[in-house]
Amino acid sequence: MDLLALADFNLVARHGGFGRAARATGRPKATLSRRVLELEADLGVRLLERGARTLQLTEEGKALHARTGALLTEIDEAAAEIASGGARPRGVLRVSAPLLFSQVALGRLAAGFALAHPEVRLEVTTEDRAVDMVEEGIDLVIRVNPDPDENLVGRVLLRDRLVVVASPALARPAAGMPVAAVVRGRGERRTAWEVEGAAPIPFDPVLRLSSLVMVRDAVRVGAGAASLPLSLVAGDLAAGRLAHWGDIDGPETALWALYPSRRLLSARVAAFLDHLRAAFPRGTPEELAAFVDA
Repeated sequence: MDLLALADFNLVARHGGFGRAARATGRPKATLSRRVLELEADLGVRLLERGARTLQLTEEGKALHARTGALLTEIDEAAAEIASGGARPRGVLRVSAPLLFSQVALGRLAAGFALAHPEVRLEVTTEDRAVDMVEEGIDLVIRVNPDPDENLVGRVLLRDRLVVVASPALARPAAGMPVAAVVRGRGERRTAWEVEGAAPIPFDPVLRLSSLVMVRDAVRVGAGAASLPLSLVAGDLAAGRLAHWGDIDGPETALWALYPSRRLLSARVAAFLDHLRAAFPRGTPEELAAFVDA
């Protein structure tokens, strides 16, 4: 198997087309197409389905990309490190992070990392869905309570807990009486908040909003009570802008930083992990709240 043809195939697969790969790398589109055709002939299988405007990986193409993409990346990174005389972070670093963390913290974190590592080109995408890191070319993902994945390793970046809060002007209802509530999205199926050491608090959603920052802002002006991360409302509680009605009884929320399970961790991913660790050495909700309010 021609390793150069294999590398060009993975380049096309990662960028989603010959044109995109050519523009991203400066390689001739015709050369990339010829190399992939040679690889298909060598293997005796079709790796790409070429439409008039779209290009899709076949099942064989997906399998080959999944098995060889990370390995070729390791080889490239090892060669770059040896050529540079050390493990200096450089190149493109693609990070995927959830909406709330991106809104409250990641802008400043990304700026600080860019200033400290000018040879790294950091690209951050914000989304709460589970991304396919290999297919989408993501180097590191930050996720809330992710499902176990044998192909990923990582560490807990932050821990948080949910609390029920409301405006001090909103009277807490008598036991068993529902309170007007602000909830996130349409997925809320509960009818009461289970709080530690107290009776459940029934609630009736009067507002459904698409982000927790919007929920917090609505609660601040008295639209209703809400269950929110402590890190998002700690400053409001300390300043008296919100009242604490109780801690949600349940497992803690953990924010993980995850990356593909590789023998050789790239210098830029390691540097970004160190940057996150330095920002939140204890990983507590109070620490994140202080960072947000700074």
